[in-house]
Amino acid sequence: MEALDLVITVDTGVAHLAGALGRPVWILLPHAPDWRWMLDRSDTPWYPTARLYRQPVRGDWASVLARVKSDLAALAAAG
Repeated sequence: MEALDLVITVDTGVAHLAGALGRPVWILLPHAPDWRWMLDRSDTPWYPTARLYRQPVRGDWASVLARVKSDLAALAAAG
């Protein structure tokens, strides 16, 4: 996967469009997400190319963005 192919978004139509098109997508989810994202998973059977980033506690977007930043840096370093 090239970094330019990656879509990073919250749970919107953009997430579903990227997933439906088979594009790599990282989806940032609140602590209590919509039912379709299930619980305690970083993947989803709906979109095999999606990675889920969940708030560990309500309102904690800082830790979510820190994980995204770390994973994005690792992806960039890998090539």
